[in-house]
Amino acid sequence: MKRRLLFGERMLLGDGTEPFNTVIPFRLKGAFVLKDIQHALEKIQEKHPWLKAVIQHDEKNIPWFEVSEKVKIPIRILAKKEENDWLEESKTEWYKMFNYKEQPLMRFVWIKGEEISDMMFVFHHCLCDGGSAMVLLDEFLKLLDNPTYDIGVENPILGIHDVVPSEILNNRGQKFKAKIIGRLAATAIKCIPVNKKSTDRQKDYLLNWKFDKETSKELIDYCKSQKVTVNTFLCATILKAFQKVRKEKAFNKVSCPVDIRRFANQIKADHIFAFGLMIVVSLNKKFSFEENLKLMQETVEKKTSKLNPYITMMVMESAHDALTNFTKLLKNGKSSNDCMFSNLGRISIAHDYKEFTLENVFSPSVIGPLGNTTTMVASTFRGEMDFSFMGSEGYLPYSEALAIRDEVTAIIKHKLESLAVYD
Repeated sequence: MKRRLLFGERMLLGDGTEPFNTVIPFRLKGAFVLKDIQHALEKIQEKHPWLKAVIQHDEKNIPWFEVSEKVKIPIRILAKKEENDWLEESKTEWYKMFNYKEQPLMRFVWIKGEEISDMMFVFHHCLCDGGSAMVLLDEFLKLLDNPTYDIGVENPILGIHDVVPSEILNNRGQKFKAKIIGRLAATAIKCIPVNKKSTDRQKDYLLNWKFDKETSKELIDYCKSQKVTVNTFLCATILKAFQKVRKEKAFNKVSCPVDIRRFANQIKADHIFAFGLMIVVSLNKKFSFEENLKLMQETVEKKTSKLNPYITMMVMESAHDALTNFTKLLKNGKSSNDCMFSNLGRISIAHDYKEFTLENVFSPSVIGPLGNTTTMVASTFRGEMDFSFMGSEGYLPYSEALAIRDEVTAIIKHKLESLAVYD
C-alpha cells in the first residue's frame, strides 16, 4: 500500500534535512513491562497502515508513503530522575531526525520510574495532527491495559479522492476554479520579496503550566457568561499579553488551526491525517476587552464558515510545482504573526484503568523550520487546563516568553475575579 504525499504533507516533510517533530507527553502511575508496551504499539500499527509507512521518492523526486511490514515503532527507555525530565526529553526529541527511508514516522519514549512513568509519542508532523494523536493515545492505553482489546481497523486515506467528494473533485467548474487560484497563488508567491537567509532561531525553549480544576472551571464559566468559546477568550488573552509585553513589536495577530474534520465528513476521528485549515484573529484597540471578545467571536464564526477544505485541498494539489517557492517564503519571509495558538479542548480519554491510572496528559509541543516557531498549545484533562508554550530566542526572547506567560495568567485571574465580584 502506498500513496503520494499531499501538498501540505510535502511542505511539512521538507527535504529531509530539518526535523519537524510533534511530541505528545503523558504520565502513568503503575508498573509496566516492555513487552506490553511493544504489543500495544504493534497493535496500533496493525490498525493504522501509515504508522508502518516509510517514505520513498519516485523518479521525479516526489515522496510517497509506502507501507512496510518490517518496520516497528522504535522505543527509547531512560530512567526517571526528576519530576520534569519529560520537558528536557521533549526538546531532545524535537531535534532527532526521522530516518524515514527505513523507519516509521513515529517513535516512543519511556521515562521509566518505580511508580510513575512519563511516556511520549513522537511523530513527524507530516504524518499526524493533534486530533489523530489523541486517538492513538486512547487506543494505546486501552491495549496497554487489556492486550486483547479490539480497536478495529482503519480504512486509510489513499489520496485526495478519499477526502474531497467525487461530485466536487470531478466537477469541471470546481477543477477550473482550483487551477486558476493555484496558478495565481503560485505567481504571487514568486513575486513576494524574501530574505536570502532565514532568521537565526538561536536557542529554542519550552514552557509548561496549568490551572487547577477550580480555576479551569471558573474560566469556562466566564466564557459562558460572555457567550464566547474558550478558544476565542484565550486568543484575546494571548493577544493582550503580547501587546503588554512586546508593545510596538507586537503584530496583533494570532493564527489558529481549525480541525478539518469539522467540515470534511470523509475524514474520520481515527484517520491518520495531518492537513489543517487556518484562520487569523486580532484585537481592535479601540474597544474594551469584553467588547473585543464579542467582536472576535463574530469574526471567528464568520471566517470559519467561509473555510472550504475541498477547494483549499484542490488548489494546493494543483500547485505542487510551487512548493519550493512557498517553503522558501515561509522560511525566509518576514514574520507577521505573534504566535500560533492551538486548543485541543477537553481530552476525553479515560483516567482509571485496571492496571494503571493516567495521571496527566501534557499539552503537545511542536517545533519546525517553517518560519516563526512561537506556538502555544492548550488542552484540558481531568478538568485542569494545561499550556505548552514553545519558541526560539531569535523570534521571541525567552525573557519575554516568561513575561507573556505571566501576563496571560494575570489577565485570566483578573477576569475571573471580576466575575466573582459580579456574582
